Amino acid sequence: MPANTTTTLTPSAWTASTAHPRGPCSCASTAGKFAPSTTPALSAGQVVDIVGMRRTRLELIRGLTPRAAQATERTAGGTTQFIDGQQMQADVQCTRDLPASECMRCLSYYTDQLPRLFPNNSRGVIKGYSCYLSYIIVVDKPYTIELGSPLWKQEREWEWEREREMASSERRKQRRTVLIIAGVVAGTVALVLCLVGMLVCFLLYRRQRQKATATRSELEQPLKDTAYFRGKSVDEDELEQGTGPRRFSYDELVLATDGFSDGNKLGEGGFGSVYRGFLADVNLHIAVKQVSKSSRQGWKEFVSEVRIISRLRHRNLVQLLGWFHSGDDDLLLVYELMPNGSLDGHLHKPGHLLPWPARYEVMLGLGSVLLYLHEETEQRVVHRDIKPSNVMLDASFNAKLGDFGLARLIVGDGRGSCTTGAAGTLGYMDPKCVFEATASVESDVYSFGVVLLEIACGRRPAVDDGDGAVIHLVQWAWKSYGGGAILEAADAQLDGEFDGQEMERVLVVGLWCSHPDRSMRPSIRHAVGVLRFEAPLPISHRRCPSRHMCWLRILSVLWGAVVMLERLIPQLESNLIRGLLHH
Repeated sequence: MPANTTTTLTPSAWTASTAHPRGPCSCASTAGKFAPSTTPALSAGQVVDIVGMRRTRLELIRGLTPRAAQATERTAGGTTQFIDGQQMQADVQCTRDLPASECMRCLSYYTDQLPRLFPNNSRGVIKGYSCYLSYIIVVDKPYTIELGSPLWKQEREWEWEREREMASSERRKQRRTVLIIAGVVAGTVALVLCLVGMLVCFLLYRRQRQKATATRSELEQPLKDTAYFRGKSVDEDELEQGTGPRRFSYDELVLATDGFSDGNKLGEGGFGSVYRGFLADVNLHIAVKQVSKSSRQGWKEFVSEVRIISRLRHRNLVQLLGWFHSGDDDLLLVYELMPNGSLDGHLHKPGHLLPWPARYEVMLGLGSVLLYLHEETEQRVVHRDIKPSNVMLDASFNAKLGDFGLARLIVGDGRGSCTTGAAGTLGYMDPKCVFEATASVESDVYSFGVVLLEIACGRRPAVDDGDGAVIHLVQWAWKSYGGGAILEAADAQLDGEFDGQEMERVLVVGLWCSHPDRSMRPSIRHAVGVLRFEAPLPISHRRCPSRHMCWLRILSVLWGAVVMLERLIPQLESNLIRGLLHH
């Protein structure tokens, strides 16, 4: 290798140690620089006795490695005789926060690279962010001014300079982050005011419409050549494609749900209401989702759910039995009934504590169905709205993923992204989806990671950090992981009744999947393999890089605004209705 060559090595920070193609050293998670050079006192910087040089170099550095690992300052240096008139000096060092075993691994890994990078050089330096080593062959006499200061002093000066530069860069990033957050907060306030105004207009419109509506038009109109939904022509043939779900009549569903009575209502959300029903002719309990007229879920989402779920068959999918559409606004979806409701209710409602074995099976079931959607179907499917309220539980508490209204088919191997517009639930959405309006299998993996953390920690994506501020669950879990006490993040309601190895795997895989940088996330197959103990835990840094934490802080601000709106809007609506009734 020429004397002035520089080589860059960039191993991954999130691969399992057994699979690393360049060695197991997690300390090389950031690119290290290998800068060979020559010594003017020797002929062209090349060593004649190559075998002797390599043997002397290896013995010297291997002798220094354990000394550095055990030293408080994580550094060691030494000198040994090379040949007549020449000595070899070496210096090794690790960052002081690196454990002794990791320091040994890091230095040993770089030592093994020396013959390849510096085959016959009289001097070599390998620098990384966690450890470095250097050696030099000099004449057997003290350094003179011409030869410069000792190598180990130069290396430490370089390290100090780099730390100063990193500290200055971190301060600039913090200032930039503050400006971004200030802008987001200002925008959020403006958004809140706009939403309040829109809410007032909507309530007035709804009240006028209720007064103007005398009777309901005919329940079911005969099919015509052209059907309409919310004033626009639609093609009902789209619903007839595929096999499985069938078209129900409105009378059937009215009879099954007792006229959509309040006593049969199972729940209500932004999409509309869900009612319990019973089909007497087939002796089957059902759940009917009645899409609200004010819901964002329109014809496109309605057709998407019917067509996509019709082609899917998996034990962890909610079975869609049929659908109904008539007139301008009626949209109904009929599913098999899930006796135990949604996972969300068993995580956060008092008196519905789900024990750890059941939680672990739910996570394995959810991972299994995502593996099916991403890799085992004819066309890859991206769900785009994975969250506990969309994970249903059957009579045996098996997980069933539902609500495919936002799902999209992905062409090819599924690793690319498609522009879809921002969709999903804030808190579970991949930061890239929020700001770039794209979706891919990696964005589903992110949501899966957040759900794993929520199941294990028993906390929603918005977490109170104890100082009155709202932070993201991923950010909160990183603190426990970075402090080497990952099990402290476990749900306190479990009272320690869980398998420690399973809990550790769930929490680490959750952080792995929800890493803000898409390139650092695993495939769903790799993540499920780790949860099933079929693959080792990934080796990672104990801290999420600060450049990625910025996105989590912004999402935390947005999520905090959403939480505030959820608390504020019902109160505003109640006060407005009282005011209207008073006048």
